[in-house]
Amino acid sequence: MRKKIVAGNWKMNTNYDSGLELAREINEKVAKANLKGTGIILGVPFILVADVVKNVDKDNIGVAAQNSAAWEKGAYTGEISADMVKSTGAGYVILGHSERRKYFKETESILKEKTELALASNLEVIFCCGEVLEERNDNKHFEIIKRQISDSLFHLSAGEFSNIIIAYEPVWAIGTGVTASSDQAQEMHSFIRKLIAEKFGDELAGNTTILYGGSCNPGNARELFSNPDVDGGLIGGASLKADDFIKIIESF
Repeated sequence: MRKKIVAGNWKMNTNYDSGLELAREINEKVAKANLKGTGIILGVPFILVADVVKNVDKDNIGVAAQNSAAWEKGAYTGEISADMVKSTGAGYVILGHSERRKYFKETESILKEKTELALASNLEVIFCCGEVLEERNDNKHFEIIKRQISDSLFHLSAGEFSNIIIAYEPVWAIGTGVTASSDQAQEMHSFIRKLIAEKFGDELAGNTTILYGGSCNPGNARELFSNPDVDGGLIGGASLKADDFIKIIESF
């Protein structure tokens, strides 16, 4: 049975002190929350990864880096390798976020390399995919998602793919306050699961966690999460407020 997961993506927010305080606050509230078996992941800035790992209950909260490099090691000033991420104690890395694709020109080929290195370092990958508004308006959203997933992930073995969490994030709904409707979210999540089934079979598809990432908040999480193929969320702004994040976690 696939996992229900709520993951926070703090992006480039907080500093060391405020971020560590937020992680501790979330940790305290999670200990008192009704989790209903929901997995929780905090995707924090890299300066915080190692210390957040030490300051949260690992039985309740996993920690993710927000990116890792397309190279194993070497003269790549400023980059963070997958092995470095793993050495902090983190168990996850977020790859392919639309902001990385847009601002840093990350392609399916680059993300293929990043994914391979992350898996080789025994990290689970939260792999993001999503279309921009123009692509949806042109009815190309299914085509875009299929390309992003298949070109970066479908060379993996079934065993490797079992360590992938998919996060569907309609780019037009990230940070805009606009959210895909419940029906739109379910339609795309179902499409993604069928793609996985065609490649790897029904069992693996049925066990793959697919998250929704696009302006999910305490007001709409319950409706979104009620869909049969929506297994949780990759939460941006609302994950920076402990009370809001807990409300989302308790929306299942």
